[in-house]
Amino acid sequence: MIITRTPFRVTLGGGGTDLPSFYEPHGGYVFAMCINKYMYLMLNRRSVADRKIVIRYSQVETVDSIDEIHHPLAREALRMHDVRENIELTSVADMPGKAGLGSSGAYLVGLLAAIHRYKGTSASVHELAEEACRIEMDILKEPVGKQDQYMAAFGGFQELEIAPDGHVQVTPVPVDDEAVRELSAKAGMYYTGVQRSATAVLKSQDQAARRMDSPDHQRVVDSLQHIKEIGKNIRQAFANRDLDAFGRLMDEHWQYKKRMSRSISLTVLEELYERVKTDFGVLGGKIIGAGGGGFIMLYCPKRGTELDTFMAEQGMPRVAYAPAPEGAVVINDMREMDGS
Repeated sequence: MIITRTPFRVTLGGGGTDLPSFYEPHGGYVFAMCINKYMYLMLNRRSVADRKIVIRYSQVETVDSIDEIHHPLAREALRMHDVRENIELTSVADMPGKAGLGSSGAYLVGLLAAIHRYKGTSASVHELAEEACRIEMDILKEPVGKQDQYMAAFGGFQELEIAPDGHVQVTPVPVDDEAVRELSAKAGMYYTGVQRSATAVLKSQDQAARRMDSPDHQRVVDSLQHIKEIGKNIRQAFANRDLDAFGRLMDEHWQYKKRMSRSISLTVLEELYERVKTDFGVLGGKIIGAGGGGFIMLYCPKRGTELDTFMAEQGMPRVAYAPAPEGAVVINDMREMDGS
């Protein structure tokens, strides 16, 4: 059995500019961090005589061939590497899916890392990320960007600069321990309990950015241009160790992001956001991921304990986190232990 561990990510700035509909004409920019919440993939070659492939996630699939697999990421990753043996693939995660933390990217990168180990082939972190991008963006034609796959592969704090041709320049961002502690203390993550498909939220943004005849085209592109610059300013705030500036920039980002699509925010979250700014001194916040639910991050410099109590009363508990310094890794290969 091979087990991989892949971190989830939180976008700190520039989210949405990593889609081809924006980066091909304008270039994209994302500043993000991985957190110590993980997707685990277990790939095992079954010793039974039958040729069944078993895929376990929120459902269980038992099929005779790759083509019969319903899970699109598992199907295309196995097909890409021609894994047709009687394997069993199981995934478990620390966090719920469809919550804006890049779960599909973490699943795919972790699976590809397991497959490479299983096949005895080598792949750099950049190659893992590009394989995952090719599956989601080129083969499955999902309206997604490149940050989830790259963050899952690289881990840590990363600056992603995406050229019009799709090349991603990855630059590690040093963040010292004191800044990390301050971030974890003041930038709380709260689970809204709302699960939604990032694909559904991104689809309208992607179509508006692509179609110049769309009535929403200029509004979406202008918003993403501002979001790109805010992302760079957030990166500079971290360089300056000015996390209060990061909080205020999150508020600016919130205003531009919600202009792009009606599905990005929810009325109840809008009302709650305005209240916590007034009542608890929250400087800024963001719906993590494409929007529409999942997790919300609120930056509260002074009254965090009171804010936590209030959010829990709203049914939105705080989730403790810390940055995760590494991306997808093989944490166990039982074949090495038994000599197979």
